[in-house]
Amino acid sequence: MDLFKNTKKLKIFDGITDEVVQEIINNSERTSFAAGEIIMEQGDIPDGNGYIIESGEVEVFIHGEMSAHLSAGDIFGEIALLNEEERSATIISKSPVNTIVLNQDTLFSMIEHDDNSINKEIMRRMEANLGAE
Repeated sequence: MDLFKNTKKLKIFDGITDEVVQEIINNSERTSFAAGEIIMEQGDIPDGNGYIIESGEVEVFIHGEMSAHLSAGDIFGEIALLNEEERSATIISKSPVNTIVLNQDTLFSMIEHDDNSINKEIMRRMEANLGAE
């Protein structure tokens, strides 16, 4: 499995140079979650991480109601990276999930070298979250 090719094909990396993608790979951790695992809970104090789904699916719950399904290339937990507020949703893995763990430095590096695709994705997610509250 070619980690670079698999990472580069995720939609959130559209418009990101190969060099920046490689930097993200080099500076990011990977983590996996089993099906049915609670990844984060609404109201939790953020741990300083956001996540990009490499494979698998998660469900997003706000106030106990499912509001979205996310899959490969989607990002979650990014709002807490930007403003350090408590988690706005509960995320539960629907299937086994592999993620790229983003910290603030990695996210800001992505945004700095972006053609706005990451900015647009973050804004889309924030709008979706606000609309669901």
